[in-house]
Amino acid sequence: MATARTPRGRWIDEGLRALSAGGPEAVRIEALAQALGVSKGGFYGYFRNRGALLTEMLDAWEYAVTDTVIEQVEADGGDAREKLVRLFAIAGSADAAGPSDSPARGTAVELAIRDWARRDEDVAERLRRVDNRRIAYMRSLFGAFCPDEAEVEARCLIAFSLRIGNHFIAADHGPRTRAQVLELTRKWLLG
Repeated sequence: MATARTPRGRWIDEGLRALSAGGPEAVRIEALAQALGVSKGGFYGYFRNRGALLTEMLDAWEYAVTDTVIEQVEADGGDAREKLVRLFAIAGSADAAGPSDSPARGTAVELAIRDWARRDEDVAERLRRVDNRRIAYMRSLFGAFCPDEAEVEARCLIAFSLRIGNHFIAADHGPRTRAQVLELTRKWLLG
């Protein structure tokens, strides 16, 4: 009887988990095979080398944080504010995925790719493209109810900065929790 092959997506997901944990240097074929409980020979049935896997990991991340998110936000229709509420909810739940879910939209992958982009111009260019697409989408939503282009740009930057930078902020918020302050910020952005 033939042994079932480990699906391509599992190699990519495991690569993203390794990237999250230790950067691109941690994405090693033998370590991925061990984590998957398979031999590394199956890897070569899908990828010609480690570089090909890294490219497909970036492809999976890009698709997950742009196309998939936009499709989810647009699926239920509604006005721009309703779509922004959904977008903020999706962004806020990025780390709520279970261990069996793809890690592509998790904050750890996001931060690992941003760190990687500091040392790799190709990754930096991809990150720039992804960020520009995300901002363009938010710009279209904020622009639907905010006529001032400068204010639209400011709202986009604040919203996006919260998604990326919230994990680095250790400040207390007086009598409020971080969740309460984030909710106040969301309401302000949608006002």
